[in-house]
Amino acid sequence: MDSFSRFIEDCKFLHFDPTMEQLDQLLDFFELMTDYNKKVNLTTITDFEEVCKLHFLDSLIPFVLPEDIFPFPRLSCEKMIDVGTGAGFPGIPLKIFFPDIRLILMDSLQKRLTFLDEVILSLSLNRKGEIQTLHGRAEELSAPAKKLRQAVPIYRESFDFVVSRAVANLSTLSEYCIPFVKKDGFFLSYKAGHVEDEVQQAVRAISLLGGEIIQVYPYTLPNSEIQRSIILIQKKRSTPSEYPRKPGLPSKKPLR
Repeated sequence: MDSFSRFIEDCKFLHFDPTMEQLDQLLDFFELMTDYNKKVNLTTITDFEEVCKLHFLDSLIPFVLPEDIFPFPRLSCEKMIDVGTGAGFPGIPLKIFFPDIRLILMDSLQKRLTFLDEVILSLSLNRKGEIQTLHGRAEELSAPAKKLRQAVPIYRESFDFVVSRAVANLSTLSEYCIPFVKKDGFFLSYKAGHVEDEVQQAVRAISLLGGEIIQVYPYTLPNSEIQRSIILIQKKRSTPSEYPRKPGLPSKKPLR
């Protein structure tokens, strides 16, 4: 329990208290991740205290901040997709703390999803709201039905929340993520450092895709000097059928 003392202190600073079950699940997740990381490159951060702060806490912050600081809807049983989930961030910590959400962990690399399937089973994360992994590229999975080459479930405009910590500029990331969001739903982008210029460059792209920036919230991780930003975007209109563009184009030629 001593190894969690700083994490618990940080949580209390943010006005929430993790349960023993949640702490046990986070510890099990950490052990699974560091073991699997020997075979597949999941993360370069392997020190326990750093994982607690840079991965666990950072994943949770937007959803546990007081509403007068960050006016984000509280989670209950909403449908969420984590785009480019990688090692399972922010999705797995969110599922641990908000077990009723219906969550899809999406990634383009099957090896990562094989690991996450093991995490889901080992941590019994399917006991309440459902959780599953999804392999593919965002540009294809959120395409309009008429563009799909085969019979696959329709994910376009079907999620209350889309979250992503993926490393891509906001214009590119918006083209990946906003098509998944249903009207009046939210896209939440986690970013490192200050993002003023990046946000300004993405305003037109976000509007083209049917979104509107609600708030940009810069913050410092508790008991550190590590700068982060949260960008909250709400879906105001349906995404035009020409978006997302073909795979590869959003990253090669971001919308401006």
